[in-house]
Amino acid sequence: MERSPEEEGAGPEPAGQPPATDTSRDPGSGVPPAGPGAASEALAVLSSFGRRLLVLVPVYLAGAAGLSVGFVLFGLALYLGWRRVRDGKARSLRAARQLLDDEERITAETLYMSNRELPAWVSFPDVEKVEWLNKIVAQVWPFLGQYMEKLLAETVAPAVRGANPHLQTFTFTRVELGEKPVRIIGVKVHPSQRKDQILLDLNVSYVGDVQIDVEVKKYFCKAGVKGMQLHGVLRVILEPLTGDLPIVGAVSMFFIKRPTLDINWTGMTNLLDIPGLSSLSDTMIMDSIAAFLVLPNRLLVPLVPDLHDVAQLRSPLPRGIIRIHLLAARGLSSKDKYVKGLIEGKSDPYALVRVGTQTFCSRVIDEELNPHWGETYEVIVHEVPGQEIEVEVFDKDPDKDDFLGRMKLDVGKVLQAGVLDDWYPLQGGQGQVHLRLEWLSLLPDAEKLDKVLQWNRGITSRPEPPSAAILVVYLDRAQDLPLKKGNKEPNPMVQLSVQDVTQESKAAYGTNSPVWEEAFRFFLQDPRSQELDVQVKDDSRALTLGALTLPLARLLTASELTLDQWFQLSSSGPNSRLYMKLVMRILYLDSSEIRFPTVPGAQDLDSGSPQTGSSVDMPPRPWQTSPNSHFGTENVLRIHVLEAQDLIAKDRFLGGLVKGKSDPYVKLRVAGQSFRSHVVREDLNPRWNEVFEVIVTSIPGQELEIEVFDKDLDKDDFLGRYKISLTTVLNSGFLDEWLTLEDVPSGRLHLRLERLTPRPTAAELEEVLQVNSLIQTQKSSELAAALLSVYLERADNLPLRKGTKPPNSYATLTVGETSHKTKTVSQTSAPIWEENTSFLIRKPHAESLELQVRGEGTGTLGSISLPLSELLQADRLCLDKWFTLTNGQGQVLMRAQLGILVSQHSGVEAHSHSHSSSSLNEEPKASGAAAHITSPVQEVRHRLPHGDSPSEAPIGPLGQVKLTVWYHSDEQKLVSIIHSCRALRQNGRDLPDPYVSLLLLPDKNRGTKRKTSQKKKTLDPEFNERFEWELPLDGSLRRKLDVSVKSNSSFMSRERELLGKVQLDLAEIDLSQGAAQWYDLTDDKDKNGS
Repeated sequence: MERSPEEEGAGPEPAGQPPATDTSRDPGSGVPPAGPGAASEALAVLSSFGRRLLVLVPVYLAGAAGLSVGFVLFGLALYLGWRRVRDGKARSLRAARQLLDDEERITAETLYMSNRELPAWVSFPDVEKVEWLNKIVAQVWPFLGQYMEKLLAETVAPAVRGANPHLQTFTFTRVELGEKPVRIIGVKVHPSQRKDQILLDLNVSYVGDVQIDVEVKKYFCKAGVKGMQLHGVLRVILEPLTGDLPIVGAVSMFFIKRPTLDINWTGMTNLLDIPGLSSLSDTMIMDSIAAFLVLPNRLLVPLVPDLHDVAQLRSPLPRGIIRIHLLAARGLSSKDKYVKGLIEGKSDPYALVRVGTQTFCSRVIDEELNPHWGETYEVIVHEVPGQEIEVEVFDKDPDKDDFLGRMKLDVGKVLQAGVLDDWYPLQGGQGQVHLRLEWLSLLPDAEKLDKVLQWNRGITSRPEPPSAAILVVYLDRAQDLPLKKGNKEPNPMVQLSVQDVTQESKAAYGTNSPVWEEAFRFFLQDPRSQELDVQVKDDSRALTLGALTLPLARLLTASELTLDQWFQLSSSGPNSRLYMKLVMRILYLDSSEIRFPTVPGAQDLDSGSPQTGSSVDMPPRPWQTSPNSHFGTENVLRIHVLEAQDLIAKDRFLGGLVKGKSDPYVKLRVAGQSFRSHVVREDLNPRWNEVFEVIVTSIPGQELEIEVFDKDLDKDDFLGRYKISLTTVLNSGFLDEWLTLEDVPSGRLHLRLERLTPRPTAAELEEVLQVNSLIQTQKSSELAAALLSVYLERADNLPLRKGTKPPNSYATLTVGETSHKTKTVSQTSAPIWEENTSFLIRKPHAESLELQVRGEGTGTLGSISLPLSELLQADRLCLDKWFTLTNGQGQVLMRAQLGILVSQHSGVEAHSHSHSSSSLNEEPKASGAAAHITSPVQEVRHRLPHGDSPSEAPIGPLGQVKLTVWYHSDEQKLVSIIHSCRALRQNGRDLPDPYVSLLLLPDKNRGTKRKTSQKKKTLDPEFNERFEWELPLDGSLRRKLDVSVKSNSSFMSRERELLGKVQLDLAEIDLSQGAAQWYDLTDDKDKNGS
């Protein structure tokens, strides 16, 4: 008998079960089918229709609001991208689950062992299978799920609700770990060098159907996770091994490298599956996992009570430091395309260097397939073997960077070799990368610190300078911290800083005796000068509970460079203290190739062999600067603007009916600088008699531009111009001419130009100062006696910004009110500026060169004050060497040279009676100008001071004053220059504060009184100050000059102590000569202060 398909499909009824009731009815019976199945099916159809209808809602809203169809297309693209990411994750999860379920079958088929299981005795040389452990985990898994559910519901959820008032309705609605437990693919046991520890590597793979749902009822917010993948190598360390049960003191667990993670979100967290947010969310979660479970972070589970050195077990000392020199790459593939791929470009490569969680990114080299980076990084190595150096090379693009290749190297190979310098092929691409890897051992004593510092000074690395040591701070606990206001318990946390690197501990809530048990690591460039700054604060950072500043030089004298003790806190309670263990280790490159110099900073310049052992084979540190050939070739152009004639009248009155004159002044432009004379009122034949000085070079094509203007209230009127080639002046050395003004009907200008060439000798300095004081005019500033040229080449060993970040440094050079700022060199403690500048020096004995090295945002890094008197004593007035910075650390390589400006054409003939003021109204002949002026200058030098010679008359008992008195016939002024005093009398125990007072007799009014500045605590003051009186020559000859040297008698008194005086009858002095002379001071019974 044949059976119907329905009968064939129906299986036998289970034993012991009653027969199923037939609920079907005949269609013609008129009774509709009913039951929960039909209702649920109808509800499913309606919900499906509703979801599809909701898709049209954005389209309707966009049309109702009059928005562009682009918004709809954008939303559609966003939805499709979300679906694509979601489907990709689902497929990946299904494939991983299937692979895990069929692992034995696939493995057996691969090994041609169909339908047979791998025997238990099959093993692999490195990794061993632990199916027995997986079976135990599978059996424990449901109970672990129950524990997780209780933990989340009873501990985590209340903590979340209490953390934020908006989350008071937060609950876990579902917690299921699923049926797929964590699997351990294999276990590798490493032979340890220490006998009190066991090292295990567990290859962990979790492809789970975990489902965790949370809800915040107040905001109708639901979210969760449904499915997760996690793959990585988990290292387990069993230490210390003891002689008591349970034998193992603690278990440490951590991932050597960041594990791979893939999460399938549900609820509102579906938004995290939008393209762009998906990778971002996984990265953030992976960063959170890495924060406590990826090296250098560890999970420590103590197995015995009162375990010592918990912090040190959680963060042990590193095994070593690897200095990675990313030098170059070659043969990289081209990724840039143009014109839709028709034209092939190059690449813009950069490299990512990773060791564990330590990541460094090089700079981008544009348009280069063989880039040279020359960068240095230092990484901490915690576990050998296990950790790897990974270098990935990318092509920088505006959207997504293209992958060019990667290389990996186990750090154990660097440990074995000491130094590796090789080209490594890139996997997944083409080309090679050049690395130099150096293993730095950790030395527990400071014996070789000086050698390390000497070696590091010869290495120029970027972006960070080389380190000489590493500091590990184990922060244990604090006691008796002060309470907050209202006697509330604080929430203390600690900030630890070394220069500009600051790290923070976690906060311990509600206690004034917190326990942290955390470790912190700092790289040190020079532990002799660096400090550890510790700030204990409330978690709001507003209240400081205590502070501590510890010079790291203390560790250098401690046993094994370790301090393990209580530290008293300042700005805290009387019994507030902090327990820390500080361990320093010197970083030493133990290589036979390295040869250290015997003198700090010195190199064997005579030996032809290059310095080796450095990562980039840096040249030896130079002893002197290497300026370019143009340095020190500057000259000084002295411009003497004398007078003008026949200028045009620009002033008009009464609407132009009345013709006036002009108020002329002169503007000069030369070598990028501008000068301007004073205004002479209502004069078409003005006399300025002003001197200007400017530093010029021999670059061809430069011009001196001269313009004359009439000063007005609104716009100044143009009175003429003239241009002179500087090459003509510099070649001839001197020019004294009347210049016919251009672009105007009339007018000419009398100008005197002189080139002053610096001379590297101080023999003529005193004569130059005397001549300058004689020829200086009232309207002009003090004339320059020398030219200072400075070449700043580089700096070395600059202080870092609170740790390992080098400064962005620049330098300022200042003499008086003139300053020069160099360029800023970014992120290096050994900047190279190679800049030069020059300064006009008026008083070489009294002025100084001030140099400041500054960092952007960090202030002054160091400074130098170089008195120019040191240059006057140096060979050829030049110093070229390394200068040590004060108020900081480091040195600068600088060349400073002085040149005396000797004038051969100073125009002193104006002071002679034979050249009266009327002679200037006549136009001199250019051909005879030089010869006309030279002889009076030589005459002045001949009569300049002879009183300084050893054969002079003996000094009087009250001392002497040196002064010059002469009559300026051009300006019709009596001029006196007070140069100095010597061997003054000392009354009492303290040295006097001398100054000189001058008075023209018989007038005793204030109109003729002059006074120098006051010099502090000296018997030999230097003044070099000039004073003038507007008097006709015959009136001057009827006067007497009273010169008194005085001193302040006391701080609170107005009385002045007379040290000595001299009275000169001007009728008995040849006022045309202007010779400096020493005069003996005499006593006077009149001691009233003036």
